[in-house]
Amino acid sequence: MMERSLKNVLVVSFGFLLLFTAYGGLQSLQSSLYSEEGLGVTALSTLYGGVLLSSMFLPPLLIKKFGCKWTIVISMCCYVAFSLGNFYASWYTLIPTSILLGLGAAPLWSAQCTYLTITGNTQAEKVGKVGRDVLNQYFGIFFLIFQSSGVWGNLISSLVFGQMPTQGSGILAVLLIAMFLEPIKDAQQESEGEKKLPFWSTLLSTLRLLRDKRLCLLGLLPLYSGFEQAFLAGDYTRSYTTCALGIQFVGYVMICFSATNSLCSVLYGSLSQHTGRIALYALGAVTHLSCIIALLLWKPHPHQLAVFFVFSGLWGVADAVWQTQNNALYGVLFEKNKEAAFANYRLWEALGFVIAFGYSTFLCVNIKLYILLGVLSLTMLAYGAVEYLEAKNLARPAASEQTKPAEGAGAETAM
Repeated sequence: MMERSLKNVLVVSFGFLLLFTAYGGLQSLQSSLYSEEGLGVTALSTLYGGVLLSSMFLPPLLIKKFGCKWTIVISMCCYVAFSLGNFYASWYTLIPTSILLGLGAAPLWSAQCTYLTITGNTQAEKVGKVGRDVLNQYFGIFFLIFQSSGVWGNLISSLVFGQMPTQGSGILAVLLIAMFLEPIKDAQQESEGEKKLPFWSTLLSTLRLLRDKRLCLLGLLPLYSGFEQAFLAGDYTRSYTTCALGIQFVGYVMICFSATNSLCSVLYGSLSQHTGRIALYALGAVTHLSCIIALLLWKPHPHQLAVFFVFSGLWGVADAVWQTQNNALYGVLFEKNKEAAFANYRLWEALGFVIAFGYSTFLCVNIKLYILLGVLSLTMLAYGAVEYLEAKNLARPAASEQTKPAEGAGAETAM
């Protein structure tokens, strides 16, 4: 059974690897390939606007209707459509396909996270392990394989500068998922008798879950994830790497980020069951904090070639914490509302990207670093508050169990 469960995790992981090896290269080249009249930037803005819109409504609806497997397949087709639009790039092809991709992005990631969560919890129950340990392991494996897409995509772009990775890999991703991924059902939904929820209840479940205080506090984690990824991809590559070394080094710097991110993802997946998630979050926060302060003080120079790779590598070390632990944390805390929880995750992360890209053109890099520092500080305070609330909730049942025998003993004495 372990082999079957792991096989499904690998199928999802390699499907995303194939899809994003193509898409990652396309996204990074949009603004430079289609700079005329701002077509590339407009396409990216439209894309993230679509992500925000779809995050609020579509993921729970599609997952309930089609299941995780076919939601992934349908959403991947949106990415393939965007790739086809780039073959005949114009306002009439890129903008509609950008909207389509944006609408498909949130359901894709929500379905992937939901699928791994259900698979991990089911496997943990069968082998007698703690659910969060198996979830961390599965998300670690996924991000090990998925993050390597950044290595291959940037390698192609760097060796043949300006050339987009082949789009046949997107079609292969769709075929791989459709043919080899096994459909999965949520045991919790089956135990509830597969009761049918009203259409509007499912449609608004993402927004309704915001009433949970924990989710509101945890929203800062994906928000910061969007901020820090946008800073690395947009500001570090432009204001540090390109200015000092030239644009030809950008791909190699991003390869270093993706490689360390990929390796650390699988490491954290195994390490978390021994250290717990709090220690890993502390590692991620301290690493990014150190990088931000160092970047504020550092004056980049072409002779300091190794330093550019050290920063991108350390950024990957910290980003791996956010990617693996955030997804596992949402799966553990909101197991009964997985679809809506992961939709909220994508909503806040997309919002982080939109805000960061929005102020990117008119703020200097030092101000952006201070903003990043402030958001990181608030994020860690909010995360600490959630851990405190969880510890308090876990302590209540334990305390009530301890008082029961004492109350019984007192009653016997009185009699």
